[in-house]
Amino acid sequence: MNYLSVENISKSFGEVALFSNVSFGINKDQKIAFIAKNGTGKTTILNIIAGLASPDSGQVVSRKGMKIEYLSQEDNLDDSLTVEETIFNSDNETLKVIEEYEKALNNPHDEVAYQVAFEKMDRLNAWDFETQYKQILSKLKLDDLTQKVSSLSGGQRKRLSLAVILIHKSDLLILDEPTNHLDLEMIEWLENYFQKEKITLLMVTHDRYFLERVCNEIIELDQGNLYTYKGNYSYFLEKKEERLAIEQASVDKAKNLFVKELEWMRRQPKARTTKSKSRIDDFFIIKEEAHKRRDNHKVQLEIDMERLGSKIAEFHHVSKSFDDLKILDKFDYVFKRNERIGIIGKNGTGKSSFIKMLTGQIPVDSGKVVIGETIKFGHYSQDGIVVKPGQKVIEVIKEFGEYIPLTKGRKISAAQLLERFMFSRSRQYDFVEKLSGGERKRLYLCTVLIQNPNFLILDEPTNDLDIVTLNVLEEFLLDFPGCLIVVSHDRYFMDKIVDHLFVFKGDGVIEDFPGNYTDYKVYEDSKPAEENTTTKNTDTRSKIANKSKLSFKEKKEFDNIEGEIEALTTQKSDIEVKFLDASLSVEEINELSLKLQEINKKIDQKEGRWFELSSMLE
Repeated sequence: MNYLSVENISKSFGEVALFSNVSFGINKDQKIAFIAKNGTGKTTILNIIAGLASPDSGQVVSRKGMKIEYLSQEDNLDDSLTVEETIFNSDNETLKVIEEYEKALNNPHDEVAYQVAFEKMDRLNAWDFETQYKQILSKLKLDDLTQKVSSLSGGQRKRLSLAVILIHKSDLLILDEPTNHLDLEMIEWLENYFQKEKITLLMVTHDRYFLERVCNEIIELDQGNLYTYKGNYSYFLEKKEERLAIEQASVDKAKNLFVKELEWMRRQPKARTTKSKSRIDDFFIIKEEAHKRRDNHKVQLEIDMERLGSKIAEFHHVSKSFDDLKILDKFDYVFKRNERIGIIGKNGTGKSSFIKMLTGQIPVDSGKVVIGETIKFGHYSQDGIVVKPGQKVIEVIKEFGEYIPLTKGRKISAAQLLERFMFSRSRQYDFVEKLSGGERKRLYLCTVLIQNPNFLILDEPTNDLDIVTLNVLEEFLLDFPGCLIVVSHDRYFMDKIVDHLFVFKGDGVIEDFPGNYTDYKVYEDSKPAEENTTTKNTDTRSKIANKSKLSFKEKKEFDNIEGEIEALTTQKSDIEVKFLDASLSVEEINELSLKLQEINKKIDQKEGRWFELSSMLE
């Protein structure tokens, strides 16, 4: 069943044509990924399909009455609403009934309203839906439903926007980078959710494992032409390689023919016959084909990096805590030449603090960190590039010198360096504020590398980069001759780049795993299955909540207690993260410690009461 057709749409901004005569269709249950380079109009096409922008020509035709939800880079949330009000701000009948039921639970004096709401829940079989939407909120760590949207962080807003479109159960989901602002646990949950659910998707994402495991079709916009691949990411890579090989063979053939036809053109007299004019017309077609050139520049940089000495970096019996939050516990490690380490772990387990101790930004509590005399760190952080107002791209690089030294006594100009980082000569004179997110990231990486580091630390380097640029970055890093530490949620990137992992388990425990991320997941999954207490309790609570053996007041208390426990757990996590701030004073640390103790006490009380109520039903 056809849901939507994109028919010959075109879009230009001024004299720059983003795309022309783009056409494709979306059918029920298709899960389509849209791939293109940064700056070629991916987001613009999504906006046109969602009705937020208009094409210069062509049209988008959708099935009558079809509901479309769009997860864009910029949210349209209402700051005046709470998280819960945002969820229920929908014409979905089941959500309306759940909202009535939730309100009835909060009004213990109106038993009639509760009974009516309870019967509606039964009639629409809304209990499963309620359990599912609460699971979505829990998996996306949106536990405090009373929190105002205006107080949410950028990452929380993106997760709330994602939760809303999943809960509203529309016909077609359009997603622009859905895995941004999600940790590894959330990404894998969302991946499994999309695999199992019958959902129609059109999305742009740089997460290649997500593409591999979720999508069943890939549409690529490449140099103005649209190509469709009926398969996942692996299939796309295979077929694209075949297509490029065929294209190259065609170009090579045209070049050979062009040489012959050029010689014929030079021999021709001024007077032309009808037959020769036809051949002349064909000559210009052959010439155009022969001079086709793909814009596939690769970052090739042989900076004169200082040689690594025998001593790299060493941790000797290092311990570090922020009050009760333990980061390292007598940690020992000797870094080796050219090793590549990936760092993974939940928020609050000390990943950032570890890097700050390595680079000398924060002190250790005990033990010592020894850095070799030849080591020069290059730290690529999530903060991004800092530029002066009105600064042009080339001016950013020239601050490091007009010429950059390479190996074997060679050198290149700042302009040549930028060209190797895929900035054309004209693009080099653009203002930095005009660059796309991916281009700014690429420029930032350039400024880090040209300072000749021999120990690179990359913190989430793949955010905002398109797949084409990611492939280029990976090829460069594979040839990087120094040491490398990568903190990333991009599983494909980690698998390709790192040799082993530091897995931050929390409470000062760091596991040194000899393999990449996929190896680690296989290892974890092969362990004897442990009972998932949280999931079990959630399922048990949901089943018990549907029974009516408790009194009305006790049932209300039981229905609310799970959310209270989850909200307290979130508050606890937030406080634990604050302990990572090295600038905290002793007074601030003591204040946070008291708050943490109070929250732990409340959690124990709530969990005790939950078990007490549940035992009454046994």
